[in-house]
Amino acid sequence: MKGRDVPDDKRCSFCGKSDGSASLVTGPGVQICDECVRMCSDILTENSEQQPIFAEDRLPVPKELKSLLDEYVIGQDAAKRTLSVAVYNHYKRVWSSRKSVRTLGVLG
Repeated sequence: MKGRDVPDDKRCSFCGKSDGSASLVTGPGVQICDECVRMCSDILTENSEQQPIFAEDRLPVPKELKSLLDEYVIGQDAAKRTLSVAVYNHYKRVWSSRKSVRTLGVLG
């Protein structure tokens, strides 16, 4: 390939394996080997199986949400109260729409 700076020995951009020892998937300026793809897939699968932060049967009220924020944020009380109420209303809205969809038999 004349005019392009392509190395003869391609390597996985993540683990460094050469194309001789692993099967590489090549993208624009990056390569990834089949083992790294498998590892990334496993990580994504594990992350998708994690439980949600709040159980649908028990949504913390805004006061409880604010106390959680108090553990991580110093000051900003008005912002924490506003955020707590917004998060509470968001989850109520999401869970309400999911319940109505389940009632219609669309979700399991």
